[in-house]
Amino acid sequence: MADKAETVSSEMVDQPGHTDDNAIEKFVDKILAAGVAGIGPLDGARAIAEQHLAQHGDVDRAIDRLISTHTRLVAASGFATGLGGVFALPVTIPTDVVVFYGLSARCVAAVAHLRGYDVDSHEVRSVVLLSLLGAGGAGIAAEFGAQLGTKAAMAALKKLPGKALIEINKKVGFRLFTKFGTKGLVNLGKMVPLAGAGVGAGVNIAAMRSAGKYAKSNFPTV
Repeated sequence: MADKAETVSSEMVDQPGHTDDNAIEKFVDKILAAGVAGIGPLDGARAIAEQHLAQHGDVDRAIDRLISTHTRLVAASGFATGLGGVFALPVTIPTDVVVFYGLSARCVAAVAHLRGYDVDSHEVRSVVLLSLLGAGGAGIAAEFGAQLGTKAAMAALKKLPGKALIEINKKVGFRLFTKFGTKGLVNLGKMVPLAGAGVGAGVNIAAMRSAGKYAKSNFPTV
């Protein structure tokens, strides 16, 4: 049974300083686990990357198709319904939000794999998360002395102690929790009634395209 401390109410999500650290860590861990290794019916990042490379025979084309594939997935109105149980979390946020971030992380990690990065390394996983924030991720990385979008960024992050990477992940996790807290993903279900999903397809499409764009930028060819 989950601890009470691991449960975050929707009200707490909208209030900085009130979100429980354990819940944030579990949220981030679930996103990375689903995105990188795969879970339930979803293949992991390496598998989906290699499938696209085999189909298209060129890394850049495979990356573009990966982003298109994931954009179509998150645009589908019923995607959360079939995966809800797979992504169960002791956090009271909509399942479709967690599914969206899991798919986004898979897309970004697959791009990283195709560009020659080790998606099992802690620093690469941190950049996967940072990419989900778009321009905001670059700001967080800069606080720790890393300039995303350069080959030196990964080396700088690799030199950081493990606690610093954990702190980066927590910062990203909190931002993902609150990014759409008042007008986007978290509460959009109240405004856009869709059969089987509480997240508007248009919002999903824009956010996935942004994640894909920053994945291509943050993981330059090695």
